[in-house]
Amino acid sequence: LVVPFAAGGPTDVVARTLGASMTRTLGQTVVVENRLGAGGTIATAAVARANPDGYTFFIHHTGMATAPALYRKLPFNPLTDFEFVSQAVEVPMTLLARKDFPPNNFPEFAAYVKANAAKINLANAGLGAVSQLCGMLLEKSLGVKVTSVPFQGTAPAMQALLGGQVDILCDQTTQTLPQIKGGKVKFYGVTTPARIKVMPEAPTLAEQGLKGFEVVVWHGIYAPKGTPKPILEKMNAAVRTALKDPMVVQRMAEMGAEIVPDSQLTPEALQVKLKTEIDKWGPIIKAAGAFAD
Repeated sequence: LVVPFAAGGPTDVVARTLGASMTRTLGQTVVVENRLGAGGTIATAAVARANPDGYTFFIHHTGMATAPALYRKLPFNPLTDFEFVSQAVEVPMTLLARKDFPPNNFPEFAAYVKANAAKINLANAGLGAVSQLCGMLLEKSLGVKVTSVPFQGTAPAMQALLGGQVDILCDQTTQTLPQIKGGKVKFYGVTTPARIKVMPEAPTLAEQGLKGFEVVVWHGIYAPKGTPKPILEKMNAAVRTALKDPMVVQRMAEMGAEIVPDSQLTPEALQVKLKTEIDKWGPIIKAAGAFAD
């Protein structure tokens, strides 16, 4: 099971948690391989070229949908070069600021950012990271342009926020829950349409006036094009079983990740999700001119 990001990151944790459960269902070890580089596109291209013998699978997040816009020369087509297995989990995003950032709630935040955009900086985990996409959508929604500060991953971006070197960060609950619950940052809301299970008391940005703002890190599992259908069906069944495993359910809840409904666990649903997300993010990325190449 190829992961296009570093060990210990959110996608890697999802992969290893699922893999441990699927090992029992499949009767053979699911080996997680981290293949890094170029915002996940090196691993994606390698899987697209891999032997479709049923021994190579791939897990990727929202970046599978943003790559066609971020990279003007892409060595694969996400919609045509892969077989679709299943969606898995969705991870909400949270909007944070350094602890001494003046606004105390989101309406104040929106007004303050609009009035002071030129001197505000917004951290992200690097070009193509969902934190960067969240930042771009926030700028578009507020009608402002702030200074983006890319880091080499979520951890250094969070450290900069905790240290007061940057003002704002939008990132996954898998990374932000400890800081929010520990009162180490200012928290303005979640980026999902509805409140989330892990923090039911936390308001959404939409209910605070930022209409149509939704950023969720969704994960899908793919295989090289041409992988036999019986193998895809077997893998889909293993994913479904894993997502009902109490160990997996508990681990995902601890991370703030939400297991998608059964209706979204079909290959067809993953294909529709990918196409919808490509159509959503493409215009935003192209309008921002945020190309990776």
